[in-house]
Amino acid sequence: MSISRQRRQDIIDALRRGTVPQYGLDALAVGLGHLTPAFDEELGKVTRGGGVFKAIRGEYGSGKTFVSRWLRERAHGLGFACAEVQVSETETPLHRLETVYRRLMERLTTADSPTGAFRNIIESWFYTLEEDVLSQQTIDPDDVEALVQATDTLMEQRLGEVVRSAPAFSLTLRAYRQALLEGNEEIADGLLAWMAGQPNIAASVKRYARIKGDIDHFGALSFLQGILTILKDSGHPGLLLVLDEVETLQRMRGDVRDKSLNALRQLMDEIDSGRFPGLYLVMTGTTAFFEGPMGVQRLPPLAQRLAVDFTTDARFDNPRAVQIRLKGFDTELLQEVGCKVRDLYAANSDVPERIRAKADDTYVASLAQAVTGDLGGKIGIAPRIFLKKLVGEVLDRIDQFEDFDPRQHYALTIPDTELTSVERAARGAESTDDIELDL
Repeated sequence: MSISRQRRQDIIDALRRGTVPQYGLDALAVGLGHLTPAFDEELGKVTRGGGVFKAIRGEYGSGKTFVSRWLRERAHGLGFACAEVQVSETETPLHRLETVYRRLMERLTTADSPTGAFRNIIESWFYTLEEDVLSQQTIDPDDVEALVQATDTLMEQRLGEVVRSAPAFSLTLRAYRQALLEGNEEIADGLLAWMAGQPNIAASVKRYARIKGDIDHFGALSFLQGILTILKDSGHPGLLLVLDEVETLQRMRGDVRDKSLNALRQLMDEIDSGRFPGLYLVMTGTTAFFEGPMGVQRLPPLAQRLAVDFTTDARFDNPRAVQIRLKGFDTELLQEVGCKVRDLYAANSDVPERIRAKADDTYVASLAQAVTGDLGGKIGIAPRIFLKKLVGEVLDRIDQFEDFDPRQHYALTIPDTELTSVERAARGAESTDDIELDL
């Protein structure tokens, strides 16, 4: 796989910080070959106008965030728009879908627009509508008023059911376009922000479009339908939405947790009913969330929809199932990803031979074993800290200091202060079954 120097550097910088890189994850992927055909099959279904719901479960360190971002890259490669939303009690409570919609719109990306994709998508859509109107050869391109009117009519035809269920959606789009024609950028920006679910929009902006209030829970679902229509119409085959860290629901107040679980059930049912053609919704969570008393099992209808038999040998897990489990790292995979990172680093270094010689496969394997040993033999919590140590404390020093030899000059230390709260808890746990959170 060809990867640019800048993308390699972005990956290395993220690992040095101890975070999952945003892009370039194919260069690091190990042990995911069995998932690729099923994911590609499901992306294909969405491209053809279907909807897909997928739950990914695994313990801390098993790679849930990595897999979801790796899937996002595959989706971007097919032209999808994508968004990753982290569920939280205060910022993004799942039982209030308007907040999920708002975060989705804030974090909407395409392959060409890693930020601020919503405006680009809207402008691309209006351009497509105008081109379709002009191709009919009945409108004079210089007759702005006629072109706008014909485009508005076509817009409402394309939006179809959305116009009936959420008339404010098309009203706002009409007003946005009119504000641009009048050169009123402030009003146009405000209308786009309102459409994206932002609160506290000026009353003057709402008056301009003859809209009231903010988008609520039910309005968010209708607006999502509209966004999916616009995406499809402007050349994007679908939307991949990742709801990450859903297991945080377990720590919420009982009534909030129950409402949130019901919102998940509602989303699953709406996708199944065909309401959201072009939506691939992925949810990640820990085993405790799916199996424990404070998670999915509290709502039997949701538990039934997500039920998958995991009592068989993990080798025979069905990647096409509604819920899949990640097996996590073993020592061999940890070493393999370490060598991939070493090679990426060497490719960006002015002294690649020195990098590969002093951090050869044998040394990478020994560092992986040392990290795992320091963490009580728990490979599940090792990947993040192992790669952070490899980049920041070994490869960086080899790169900068000609006489640095990690075998002689480096002794691994992992103080508790360098670990997340989950890693500290896991380090002292008796078994990986004691680990319930994935922060």
